[in-house]
Amino acid sequence: MSVFATLVERLADLLQPLFGASAAAAAIVLFTALVRLLVHPLSRAAARGQKARIALQPKIAELRRRHGKNPEKLQRAVLELHAEEKVSPLAGLLPGLLQVPAFFVLYHLFSSDTIGGRANELLGHELFAAPLGGRWTDALQGGLLGGAGLVYAGLFAVVACVAAFGYRLSKRTMTANPVVPAAEGPQVPGLGAVTRAMPFLSFFTLVTVAVVPLAAALYVVTSTTWSVVERAVLYR
Repeated sequence: MSVFATLVERLADLLQPLFGASAAAAAIVLFTALVRLLVHPLSRAAARGQKARIALQPKIAELRRRHGKNPEKLQRAVLELHAEEKVSPLAGLLPGLLQVPAFFVLYHLFSSDTIGGRANELLGHELFAAPLGGRWTDALQGGLLGGAGLVYAGLFAVVACVAAFGYRLSKRTMTANPVVPAAEGPQVPGLGAVTRAMPFLSFFTLVTVAVVPLAAALYVVTSTTWSVVERAVLYR
């Protein structure tokens, strides 16, 4: 944790001339962007995998016609088809899973009073009037229209706009490829339900922003915005 704390502090020092007292918040946004850049090759691979799975739909439809009365045989046949074509039905989950450690690092950094046996100096940083280690419930003590309350109001507005755009994008993708969940459902238990829930996932960010430290909320908002823009570009 000391290493990551030092990294955030160094980034904040570099951004100080541009962002002043909010330099640490800008450093978190930059840190998030760096994480997403590292994961981007996997996101591109996931997009190619999604397009490849869509291209397999005619073959999967034929397998369903031939083995529809034997679910186990259908499942084996679909798995074998994916293996032959070198297409993984779970490839799209990897980019998201690799971001989880970065989120928990920031959560821990801005939730701990001490780092490496020393007082956590990161807790003294703010985004305008909102402490990066504070939560929405803390901001409400100063009122909805207080300085910290307005910071969260701005974050909620950004998340709502991004979530609405992400919802429309996901619905459009599902409408254009309605057979994907049904065709791939047999070999990955629960994948169909996850696929149906995908358009609504961005809205869950509103809950996350409300309950985690502001620093972690900034990570989530930045990463979610990146994901929606990235998906719009890669899946166009």
